[in-house]
Amino acid sequence: MATKSTPNLTLSGAQTALAAAEAHSKHIGVPMNVAIVDSSCHLLAFHRMEGAKPTSINIAIDKAFTAAGHRAPTSIYKENVWPGGPAFGIWNSNGGRFMTIAGGVPILDTEGRVLGAIGCSTGTPAQDEEVAKAGKEAVEKVFREEKKQGRSRL
Repeated sequence: MATKSTPNLTLSGAQTALAAAEAHSKHIGVPMNVAIVDSSCHLLAFHRMEGAKPTSINIAIDKAFTAAGHRAPTSIYKENVWPGGPAFGIWNSNGGRFMTIAGGVPILDTEGRVLGAIGCSTGTPAQDEEVAKAGKEAVEKVFREEKKQGRSRL
């Protein structure tokens, strides 16, 4: 086979993730920058909540970029990126866009394929990850419901 079709998150899916992330961000009282990318790491949607730090805009986008491209949450790096760790210096890859701070999580379909990712930034790494997971879980819930009904819009 000379070509392969790669599943991607749609704008509708990105909007579902944004809405859920914003709602959770408001719930915890920390305004966020929220970025959604597709499985090819291209930006689908971005939302800067009132009060979110302007310096966190690119961080949110790069967290989503890293989670989609590496097919893993950005929180997995932790001690691995410290001097002497097996991934020390990885943040210099991809033009300096590789993020090793929690807050980027992949969005998966019901078969475990990465469709895109969400990245959040402005709070602590734990808060960023919590808000990103809320967005991811909202989209994945829709996928499960649509699979049960035999249809797919995201």
